[in-house]
Amino acid sequence: MEIQCDQCGGKFKIADEKVPVGKTVSLSCPTCKNRLSITAPDPNAPPPEEKASAGAFGFTEMTDDSSSYDASDKPFDFIEEEGETALICETDTQIKEPIKKVLSFMEYHISDATDIRDALKKMRYHLFDIIVINETFGARNPDANNLLIYLERLKMKVRREIFVVMLSKRFKTMDHMTEFKKSVNMIVNVNDAKHFEKILNRGLSEYHQFYHIYKEMVRNISTI
Repeated sequence: MEIQCDQCGGKFKIADEKVPVGKTVSLSCPTCKNRLSITAPDPNAPPPEEKASAGAFGFTEMTDDSSSYDASDKPFDFIEEEGETALICETDTQIKEPIKKVLSFMEYHISDATDIRDALKKMRYHLFDIIVINETFGARNPDANNLLIYLERLKMKVRREIFVVMLSKRFKTMDHMTEFKKSVNMIVNVNDAKHFEKILNRGLSEYHQFYHIYKEMVRNISTI
């Protein structure tokens, strides 16, 4: 079944068996977390030409087979609402393992991406709280990393819900000017991976403090 979010316009598919015929289920948009109500079509209903066309509801044909539902692409279907998730885009196990250990200790539900295509598929189905990505992940030129470019171009409402950590050999840890230029929340030099817990806690603390002030300002402006 093809679904389109009426808030952000995102398109995705879910398996027909997840929505029993004649029943309505609620789910969250994987991109913006907008609540959607989905009703399975009745197979005994009149043929499409006797009903309003799908286009009237904003649905468009999805021709990319890779967008079909696959439980392995969406491993967090059934975690609790408050559960936090992390995506790791790093191929070097010596760098990745200390990071996974820290995130696991912090009770994040972790998903590994094998390449950029795999990362994008996982991101299609889930809005991760943290994404850790090596600037060379799937890219010969770290200044033209397609996954970092994708994250940079996300709608601001979606992007500010994700804490992006860029791993780098070129830049020093928590180089704020470079973080701003690269549109990431934090830079961690790969040589500092063994101190990832301390660095991440500091970065998250600054991030939450900033957005707490930001959200307060937005609320105050909206009441004027």
